[in-house]
Amino acid sequence: MKNYNNENNPEFLNNYLVHLKVIRMLSERTIQEYYFDIRLFLKYIHKNKTGSENEIVDDTDISSMSTDELKEISVKDIYNFIFYVSDERNNEKRSRSRKISSLRNFFKYITKVEHITEYDPTRDIDMPSPKMALPKFLSLNESMRLLEVSDNSDSRRDYCIITLLLNCGIRLSELVGINIQDVDFFENRIRILGKGNKERMIYLNKACIDALENYLEIRKQNLKAVNEPALFISNRNNRISKRRVQQIVENTIKNAELDGKGFTTHKLRHTAATLMYQYGGADILTLKELLGHSSISTTEIYTHLNNEQVRNAIENNPLADVNFSKKKSEEK
Repeated sequence: MKNYNNENNPEFLNNYLVHLKVIRMLSERTIQEYYFDIRLFLKYIHKNKTGSENEIVDDTDISSMSTDELKEISVKDIYNFIFYVSDERNNEKRSRSRKISSLRNFFKYITKVEHITEYDPTRDIDMPSPKMALPKFLSLNESMRLLEVSDNSDSRRDYCIITLLLNCGIRLSELVGINIQDVDFFENRIRILGKGNKERMIYLNKACIDALENYLEIRKQNLKAVNEPALFISNRNNRISKRRVQQIVENTIKNAELDGKGFTTHKLRHTAATLMYQYGGADILTLKELLGHSSISTTEIYTHLNNEQVRNAIENNPLADVNFSKKKSEEK
């Protein structure tokens, strides 16, 4: 995806990919998702306009697709495409919603930036509301258990990794990308490079500082890795991989006897956010900044209440002890 001059694409699609990278500064992964959605849509349109009935959509050649075809796309074409991905490709609501979002951004580009067409067929398209599932997270006791097991291991690095994930709520890619120079012990904070190459500073609590200092004490003794800028290194003395961090988390979860509950590395991010909201008094805007979310709607999922809170809320209702039926029976 780093080559934005794919000869199998029409020129306007390659230009759009460059726009996403250079102007909007999106991550490679996000650009790839946009690309897959839009390419499939263009293949679907081109196949229906010019292709054979027996031709498979995925095999459709769109390299010669012209801007005139874009101008002919209607609202009906958009709805037919959404029906196609739903009926023939079994896309769920969330996938269909993402495709509509991808198309909206694409048509916004060709109408507002490139001025290829004046009409935006996605303007009046209804966005399906995906079912928002509550995030899976470890309880406070389970988090303590995970840290305890990790602390008893022989690896200061692994304990430091678990500590940062549970306390800071950083993404896996963000943790792997941390360099030693990103850690500021004078200000007790760490520089994080998030999605879209957006920087943010996260302040470190005592647990994180202690874990980092203990790990770096060992890290500095490794003369073979003296020129490696990465904070966390592998046994080969280079930057640790995402997969290796996932294995560390998986093994720690298993040793803590918490496996089988669907806990993953990303769930530790959910855990950190939930604990900060439930116990740390963090409001929704603070969480948004800590987690590096671009939209507050993404953060709102962490404002859910656990079963204990729901029960306490009901039991502490000022009407909880009022029973007029019992009073009437006593009067009789």
